[in-house]
Amino acid sequence: QLQLVESGGGLVQVGASLTLSCTASGPTFSTSAMGWFRQAAGKEREFVAAINRNGGGTDYSDSVKGRFFISRDNSKNMLYLQMSTLKAEDTAVYYCAGRSNVGLILKRESSYDYWGQGTQVTVSS
Repeated sequence: QLQLVESGGGLVQVGASLTLSCTASGPTFSTSAMGWFRQAAGKEREFVAAINRNGGGTDYSDSVKGRFFISRDNSKNMLYLQMSTLKAEDTAVYYCAGRSNVGLILKRESSYDYWGQGTQVTVSS
């Protein structure tokens, strides 16, 4: 079982950088596939980035590829999302998600069992 808590959101200007963190508790983080999703106001939640359990494989949505970087530290039970060159359209609530005992990179929302409460990122123009 995983419990996930996001942090690091805030209000930034267009072009700025921001790093989100996800603190995981539970015994299965190091064997869990992890991902980041986001939901803008009035829109459905969408995939942002995913990482496999050992951190050796990642994938990104086309809208963030080259600007965002997902990483994890299994020794600290932490997941990160480094965001750079932020755009107004990146404004959303960002969620951390996990699926225990899976070695794959998961991109579908329905593939994840555990979710955090979300952290708001607002990019002001």
